[in-house]
Amino acid sequence: MRGDTVSREVMEFDVVIVGGGPAGLSAAIRLKQLAAERERDLSVCLIEKGSEIGAHILSGAVIETRALDEFIPDWKERGAPLNTPATEDRFLFLTETKAVRLMTPPQMNNHGNYIVSLGNVCRWLGQQAEELGVEIYPGFAAAEVLYDESGRVKGVATGDMGVSREGEPTDNFQPGVELHAAYTLFAEGCRGSLTKTLFEKFNLREGVAPQTYGIGIKELWEVDPAKHQPGLIIHTVGWPMDTDTYGGSFIYHLENNQVAVGFVIGLDYTNPHLSPFDEMQRFKTHPAIRPTFEGGRRIAYGARALSEGGLQAIPKLVFPGGALIGDTAGFLNVPKIKGTHTAMKSAIVCAEAIADAVFNGKPAVVEAYPERLRQSWLWDELRRVRNIRPSFHWGMWTGIAYSALETYVFRGMAPWTLRHKADHECLKPADACPKIEYPKPDGVITFDKLSSVFLSSTNHEENQPVHLTLKDAAVPTRVNLAIYDGPEARYCPAGVYEYVDDSAGGKRLQINAQNCVHCKTCDIKDPTQNINWVVPEGGGGPNYPNM
Repeated sequence: MRGDTVSREVMEFDVVIVGGGPAGLSAAIRLKQLAAERERDLSVCLIEKGSEIGAHILSGAVIETRALDEFIPDWKERGAPLNTPATEDRFLFLTETKAVRLMTPPQMNNHGNYIVSLGNVCRWLGQQAEELGVEIYPGFAAAEVLYDESGRVKGVATGDMGVSREGEPTDNFQPGVELHAAYTLFAEGCRGSLTKTLFEKFNLREGVAPQTYGIGIKELWEVDPAKHQPGLIIHTVGWPMDTDTYGGSFIYHLENNQVAVGFVIGLDYTNPHLSPFDEMQRFKTHPAIRPTFEGGRRIAYGARALSEGGLQAIPKLVFPGGALIGDTAGFLNVPKIKGTHTAMKSAIVCAEAIADAVFNGKPAVVEAYPERLRQSWLWDELRRVRNIRPSFHWGMWTGIAYSALETYVFRGMAPWTLRHKADHECLKPADACPKIEYPKPDGVITFDKLSSVFLSSTNHEENQPVHLTLKDAAVPTRVNLAIYDGPEARYCPAGVYEYVDDSAGGKRLQINAQNCVHCKTCDIKDPTQNINWVVPEGGGGPNYPNM
């Protein structure tokens, strides 16, 4: 049932924010701070599709506090969960059997940073926002952008609840709610489903490079206390990736004998037989890596795409009635492997532009947000590293050599800017690529997808419309299976897609939407862009406890 065919409640605010990650929460807090400074009222509403703030947040994560220091300088006194200072950086090159320690690149120096659960940081930010009067509604998924008669964004509508798999209202049906605002900020994170529609309506990607992405797969382990080194940070490149595939690992030692381990693979990879999930499992078997986890137990799992395009892929940030902030616009500093501080900074700058517009009665002032951002340390930081990630399109060794040239010779001031190619255009036909044989999981160090999804506490109401939609139901077998050997079954880290026998003796694509961890990889990597990820019923998806 379409939400516009039934009566929907309307709620009015000055600002509506879509997404309860670091950017959305930072914007909400900064708006309320500015209102208090001016002794003015400003109504701010934030909605989050996860069941609670932090439920869908997944990151390494090592956080740089530069932005946090700017708008909550007393965060330590307020009890922010930044409990583990970085103490040591190690950067390793792996062959199949050996680990060679390399000089740590300057961008990866973590002195002064903290190893955190970003989900817990967001939970804390949510508390700060609520104390300032922000209205936060978790479990409500923004499903539609609303426009006024002139085409200006006037807010969003949350998805209907209690709709059956066939699209019919059930006995539990509740229509969505319309949230109207003078300004709507989209902080959906990487590959936002509503942000995609804004790109098209307002042509926000005109003149910029295609965004390129990575998939990050993460596990949280409780390890033997004798092997735990709080503050230790390890990054690796090399095995199990070949030299043509961008990827690497992280191992972060948090507090309480916990270790976060993850693997990130650029979604511009070319071999359709590659499985990011299985590469991550294989990585843990390396002789230099496996001992950390022997005798320990895996306690959490998750996956999420991340925007790797950098400065040249940032879209236009403002449009009539709203703006883009955080990773939905793509502010990740890839060489630094950090995006939280830049997401927060974008939110702070945008909030200050909106406050000026609201309190001074000059709506056009919001247009100053992009220019203010270009004058900030964020823009300078991204400009200096803009060519490093795209240089790896030439292969690992060339990328490393070029990165050293950019860092030590050009110092980010090279008179050119390298571009990206869209990830979905990069797959080669399956018969042109070598097959990859992955070892079976041992259930001790390595695991299968379904047991991993179980650890993510993912849950979707079974009787609801499938949120992984196909533009053409015939394309998966006619194109993806025939040419690329069904890559959906491998690039999805949650076992959502599988090809099964059909009644006619052929194959059909089965979508197990209840397994989806909302990583968005399918929406990005599908070679024909036939898969369209839309929000499921609010509150569905993973429930990450400490990721």
